[in-house]
Amino acid sequence: MSHYYSIEPLYGKRTYKIQTTIKKFSITLYTSSGVFSARRIDPGTFLLAETMIIKNGWRILDLGCGYGVLGILAAKLAPHGLVYMVDINKQAVRLAKLNAKLNNVKNVKILWGNLYKPVKNETFNTIISNPPQAAGLDTLKVIIRDSLKHLDKGGLLQIVAKHRKGGARLHALMKKYFGNVKVLARKAGYRVYISEKQ
Repeated sequence: MSHYYSIEPLYGKRTYKIQTTIKKFSITLYTSSGVFSARRIDPGTFLLAETMIIKNGWRILDLGCGYGVLGILAAKLAPHGLVYMVDINKQAVRLAKLNAKLNNVKNVKILWGNLYKPVKNETFNTIISNPPQAAGLDTLKVIIRDSLKHLDKGGLLQIVAKHRKGGARLHALMKKYFGNVKVLARKAGYRVYISEKQ
């Protein structure tokens, strides 16, 4: 069985083009079948994009970057920063590279690999993610627990999820591992959760 969080999803490659404006930035994205939310930016990703805390000069990790919405926007919001974008899906990585060029962002490093493996020696001011709920609780636990190894002191983990479809569980895990969590934004059942490394 093939999922968007597979290494090489077994789908035909239908291509789509999305044009959107987020935080006053006009962004054009190419997507295709075999990646998450290919026909439109999903509402959770959009909510995180609109509300995430990004400061210029920061080192940022977009974990599970898909075709690049969050990472590309973060790179525009932090032109003197550096954004690492990681995904296990090779098609998503190809699209993210294409979309970064298309939107003229150069302060990005787009890497293929599973979760934190491609950035095992790196630390960040923030990690942003719309995590794959369908990948299961063990994967979600690793995303949250291991983020602590990759955040600088005072660094932020920012995650979006549908509260009633796994989000409440993420909220509890963030509280467990970080000792703190708050809701940064909420809309249409989605919530953006944020924890700070003490």
